Amino acid sequence: MTKGIVVILTGASSVGKGQIRNRLLEDEELNLFYSISETTRPQKEGEVDGKDYYFVSHEAFAESVKNKELLEYTEFNGYYYGTPKAQVDFLVDKGKNVLIEVEAQGVGPIKLSIPDALAIFVMPASMEELEKQIEMRYKDDEASIQRRINKAKMEMELAPLFRNIVTNDDVDKAVSEIKELILKVQKDRA
Repeated sequence: MTKGIVVILTGASSVGKGQIRNRLLEDEELNLFYSISETTRPQKEGEVDGKDYYFVSHEAFAESVKNKELLEYTEFNGYYYGTPKAQVDFLVDKGKNVLIEVEAQGVGPIKLSIPDALAIFVMPASMEELEKQIEMRYKDDEASIQRRINKAKMEMELAPLFRNIVTNDDVDKAVSEIKELILKVQKDRA
């Protein structure tokens, strides 16, 4: 059986990764399965444990880190997020393609474990557009807006390190470009 491929989707905060991710996951031709992250943050209304995230205690998360069970992990706003290694390995071994959505700094640790993973950085049309997106999304919390804008600027400084950069000035176009990259990797490995 041919192993699946790992696709890492990253980019600046609020650049539209979630919308792109959902569209890619709906495309049956890509045979993509979403890697569900582990987090210590509280479950929000409407979220489902095991579907949106694996919600765990700080102690359980620390145990996962200690036992090297995460491909990568990060902290944001006092909460931890990480990618469980066993889940990704299981799906790839079954011939499934796995989509991992992570912060830009999480790509390096994943690539160390899975060197042939396809890493894609999603860029905004412009910094001004991205700031508008962040302001619209977090309109009631000025401190959160500023934190996210600063974080996005830092993340965008990492973009030149990526071989595959897709600009999200049109979601259909961005999804199409990413699909082409995935299909090319699949074809090259077949």
